[in-house]
Amino acid sequence: MTTWSAGEPHVPSDRSTAAIDVQQLHKYFGSNEVLKGIDFHVGVGEVVCVIGPSGSGKSTLLRCVNMLETPTSGKIFVEGDEITDPDADVDKLRSRIGMVFQSFNLFPHMTVLRNLCIAQQRVKGRSKSESVEIARANLAKVGLSEKEDAYPAHLSGGQSQRVAIARALSMEPDMMLFDEPTSALDPELVGDVLQVMKDLASEGMTMMVVTHEMGFAREVGNKLVFMDGGVILEEGVPAEVLANPQHERTQGFLSKVL
Repeated sequence: MTTWSAGEPHVPSDRSTAAIDVQQLHKYFGSNEVLKGIDFHVGVGEVVCVIGPSGSGKSTLLRCVNMLETPTSGKIFVEGDEITDPDADVDKLRSRIGMVFQSFNLFPHMTVLRNLCIAQQRVKGRSKSESVEIARANLAKVGLSEKEDAYPAHLSGGQSQRVAIARALSMEPDMMLFDEPTSALDPELVGDVLQVMKDLASEGMTMMVVTHEMGFAREVGNKLVFMDGGVILEEGVPAEVLANPQHERTQGFLSKVL
């Protein structure tokens, strides 16, 4: 397990097989520096969980990885290709990355099946029959085959989030980003969503997960990253970080959430 002082750059040990490689990433909103030199990587097939207090920059980091937010400086590589290069085909590189948001972001006027098909047809250029076949396979994967004709208003929060995961999977990404996927759910609905994510991890999906679910991080994560104040303060094997945090800010945070 590694620990260092705020603002001190850290260099991960091996980036040769990185699915996501973030190098000295800075992000300002006006005069407010939200990310202060973030530097880390996610290996192929790894599940990296990012934790930390509200306002620490976790979600901004995630949104920078797929260029929903444009970094102020620094570089981000996706499977070896620099997505932050001004000449990069961002849409093409972004198509390798599935994104699941806290608030589902389903189209309310479309059925579940149509929600899963529309991006396949418009972005991937798939036929209606092909997109429907892929959509149905992914609805089955998240246990919601019977909901294909339902509208989002008739789904529970947990069902909506599982549909959102199925929609992202229907684009056949190489990796998945999850931005606090269970934080908007009632406690009794969290388990079904986490089970889908566990299943994805067991299949070898590369995942970067911003979460407050410490049990998931301990059980499923390969690496746990603790952020505070726009910097990474500590990272390591989840069980080790959770049981024996080295940095005082990590200790203070975990003492409140565990």
